Amino acid sequence: MQQPLWGIDLGGTKIEGVILPSLNDPKPILRTRVDTEAQKGYEHIIGQIQKLVEKMQEGSGLQAHHIGMGTPGVLDPGSQTMKNCNTTALNGRPLKKDIEAALKFPFTLANDANCFALAETHWGVVKEQGINAGLVFGIIMGTGVGGGIVTGGKVWNGKHGIAGEWGHNTLIENGEPCYCGKKGCVETVISGPATERFYTSITGKAASLKEIVSLEAAGDAAAKETIGRLCHYFGKAVSVITNLLDPDVIVVGGGVGNIAALYTDGLTALQQFIFNPTVDVPILKPGLGDSAGVFGAAALTA
Repeated sequence: MQQPLWGIDLGGTKIEGVILPSLNDPKPILRTRVDTEAQKGYEHIIGQIQKLVEKMQEGSGLQAHHIGMGTPGVLDPGSQTMKNCNTTALNGRPLKKDIEAALKFPFTLANDANCFALAETHWGVVKEQGINAGLVFGIIMGTGVGGGIVTGGKVWNGKHGIAGEWGHNTLIENGEPCYCGKKGCVETVISGPATERFYTSITGKAASLKEIVSLEAAGDAAAKETIGRLCHYFGKAVSVITNLLDPDVIVVGGGVGNIAALYTDGLTALQQFIFNPTVDVPILKPGLGDSAGVFGAAALTA
């Protein structure tokens, strides 16, 4: 008998768990969460994951045998320690080894962007639109900019565990400093906070991304310049993905991904930079909303 799929999405403020019957049946058997309480440190996070699993087992009457977990960074394939985590207590720690020691069964880890891409491939917009996708690139554009690659229905992690991390390609030479130590990364140009900073730099006024979009629709010149810049650099950055991987579909999630101009003016900009006469790759909004992370984590075990 096929085992249900168990997934955990490890976030900075909450840890969410789901149990799904199978890849063919994503209607949750159970979905629940606990607080991360990351400020209490690494060992406490381990304890909270353990608490969540116990809660899942009690609530479902099932026993976990293998869990997929989405993380806010990646497990380095060499050192087997976490890196690039914005939940900084995880960095440098052997999370997979420690959680397996605590719970006595295997875990498969992937970063949150990979889980997003995997969920959208199996159950989200890729599935809904009937796209026969051998290679899917999932983009998350929000507070940060990340990406994940799914090929043949499986996550592609890469030699260093960083496959899909287009947010830390240099987009503007000598641009804004990035937390990663470089300057002008994609994340410093087209993330939500970066877009808000640009608007402030030309107006002297602070505005949220939502306010900037509303102002642009009302004809505000500075907002139009801000959204125009976002679309230009989105196209330029996505052209690198397209030229290198030539994916069958690109799915764009995160708050910035809700901006309608990306799918019109952003595509026009992509046309300027792509090494092809036309842009034929579908660039789509996701279908699963907030469910993508934890559903994708469950799919890691399929």
